[in-house]
Amino acid sequence: MIKFERQHNLFKKSDLNFSENIPLQDIFINQKIIKEWQEKIISHQSIIFKYGNKNINQYSLFESISEELNEPINPLKLTPLPLSFWRWPKAMHEGPAVYFVMDKIIDSDENIILYIGETISAEKRWKGEHDCKNYLSSYSDYLQKANISTNLNIRFWLDVPIKTKERRKLEQQLIQTWLPPFNKETREIWSTPFTSQIS
Repeated sequence: MIKFERQHNLFKKSDLNFSENIPLQDIFINQKIIKEWQEKIISHQSIIFKYGNKNINQYSLFESISEELNEPINPLKLTPLPLSFWRWPKAMHEGPAVYFVMDKIIDSDENIILYIGETISAEKRWKGEHDCKNYLSSYSDYLQKANISTNLNIRFWLDVPIKTKERRKLEQQLIQTWLPPFNKETREIWSTPFTSQIS
């Protein structure tokens, strides 16, 4: 497994203009800090985008599906949809799915997978409340304040197990492979500042 620095090493208190008495909307993270954060994730994920996970030295959480992910799905081959896709009059995707919330880095060929989730109903999952929506809103706000453009999208993989238990195993394996920063399982690895003030 690749070793990553933990939260207290990545962001020193002096790097953030932060006080516990300041409301979330007044917190500012400068462009340099955000770009460094993105680069750490890109450094890990770009290898998987390019080569799959064959050469990644990591353990398998679920032996039963580890063979399936020797050739993992490449999310870049899935159709990108705007995050507001669920408002469309006709659903693009229906039924069980694993989905990837991504950001295409402007002025770059790089992409970041920010979140991986699973659902029994692709056409309904993004409606209503979802923790990831809050993280994405915070992420977008921070990037806007730092004058960084974002190109968020969501991509659905429909060729997944119908049974929820098996689909969740697949989701967890993908999370452990890609290490998306907004999933609770990996948030501390990347010291994700966009989620720290959201309960």
